[in-house]
Amino acid sequence: MNRFVLTALLAFAAAPAFANTLRMEVNGLVCAFCANGITKAFTAKPEVSDVHVSLEDRLVAVALKPGQDLADAAVKKALEDAGYTVVSLERTDLTIEQIKAEVARGT
Repeated sequence: MNRFVLTALLAFAAAPAFANTLRMEVNGLVCAFCANGITKAFTAKPEVSDVHVSLEDRLVAVALKPGQDLADAAVKKALEDAGYTVVSLERTDLTIEQIKAEVARGT
């Protein structure tokens, strides 16, 4: 096999797979002002296409634009600097609408 082709295949195989959505459980969400602030902060980022904040479920879901990414550490730091505690951060291929439906079902 051509050395260039092998190098290209190895680089492709090692490339990170980007999830479509970051799903976080966050403590400290107490009011609509909290939800609005988080929504504004994330929608201002060029990598983000949509945000959903559920106070009741302590959930923040951030949909990323295709091929875009946000580092876990940066997301956690931004939320923690704003006074919230990130309990968990999961990367998923679910859309915001699918996450909303899942939460509504209680799963």
